[in-house]
Amino acid sequence: MLFKDAEVGHIVEVADIATLANPYELTVIGRFLWGEEVQEPEVFEKSQLTFLSGEALPRCWLDSSYRQREVRRLKCGTRADDSEYYHGA
Repeated sequence: MLFKDAEVGHIVEVADIATLANPYELTVIGRFLWGEEVQEPEVFEKSQLTFLSGEALPRCWLDSSYRQREVRRLKCGTRADDSEYYHGA
């Protein structure tokens, strides 16, 4: 799958989509796609990758606790707009 490195703007090919979608992994191995030769694999920070359109990666790929607030809200029975809610003892 192709992405763009936000720092340098070059295209990066990532073969292991499972690692990319795993929110517990902070890095992924990929290759820059430039020049005529196949580039050596490098380690890329997932936070520095974007889709080719410039859109950021989904939060669920980057943040392992992206649904914690929603889960706590549902368990405690508070409304979505409640800024303060019970966290548990």
